Amino acid sequence: NDTATASPKGPLSAAKYGLAATGNSSFGYFGGGHPGTLTTVDRIDYSNDTGTASPKGPLDTGRYKLAATGNSDFGYFGGGRTPSSTKIIDRVDYSNDTATASPKGGLTTGRFALAAAAARANGITAVDTTLPSSNSPEAVYPQSAFGYFTQGSSSATYLRINYLNDTATAVERGDLTGFPSSYNAYFSASTGNSDFGYVAGGFVTTTKANKIDYSNDNVTATPAGALSVGRYKVSATGNTDFGYFAGGTGNPSHTSLVDRLDYSTDTTAMVAKGPLIGNRSAVGATGNANFGYFGGGAPGHRSEISRID
Repeated sequence: NDTATASPKGPLSAAKYGLAATGNSSFGYFGGGHPGTLTTVDRIDYSNDTGTASPKGPLDTGRYKLAATGNSDFGYFGGGRTPSSTKIIDRVDYSNDTATASPKGGLTTGRFALAAAAARANGITAVDTTLPSSNSPEAVYPQSAFGYFTQGSSSATYLRINYLNDTATAVERGDLTGFPSSYNAYFSASTGNSDFGYVAGGFVTTTKANKIDYSNDNVTATPAGALSVGRYKVSATGNTDFGYFAGGTGNPSHTSLVDRLDYSTDTTAMVAKGPLIGNRSAVGATGNANFGYFGGGAPGHRSEISRID
């Protein structure tokens, strides 16, 4: 029922913005943020999503304007500001989420205001659940073995991390296309399904969107259906059929707008759906097959969570 206004849920344990979120089929994890350089990781229980999110094991390094993605077992929080740009990737172990997140292989360089997506985040079933060993040739890895981060403030390319060898530095793969050259995909948002990742929005108020093909990730991304309104500090989550790009800022200010991308017709422009509970930007977003959760954000420091059905 995605034309209805999103439902207030949560809230987070404290008000914050510039945070990142990912999760599995049961829980969503919201990490980092501002004011300051927060290490807090809040967990929302999808089976009891009206309760206040529970603080869990912190990130190893506090930061904001970071990105997150993961698989069914782990969440990866990458990049951000400390307040300087950082290439750190921290891993949250969902089976032991009270422990401090573990530093893993970093991004290639420090960057912030980036975005992330993966084929197995947010409870999406893997196409191939039998992963080969880390010694197997790259060509035989199933696409569900990787996560992808856009370059944000650095350049118009995207990076790939290998879940089977997550202490290694991320590697550059293909390029993004069509984003304003002076800012690239700065303050964009990403989501996707088991086959493709979608990147949209960014500074300055662009409507541009790209599609990354996980099975052929060493080429330039292709254009995808544009946002209905150009904006940056937008956030995104989705399921196997649709991606939802919500909130953001631009002209004139923060917005509650939610745009839906239909993956089956992904070159068609996105369409507006039910709004968030208020005008928000720089929120964290995660979800599962049935619901999307958008938490925190600006203006000020917000603790509310909007749920999209």
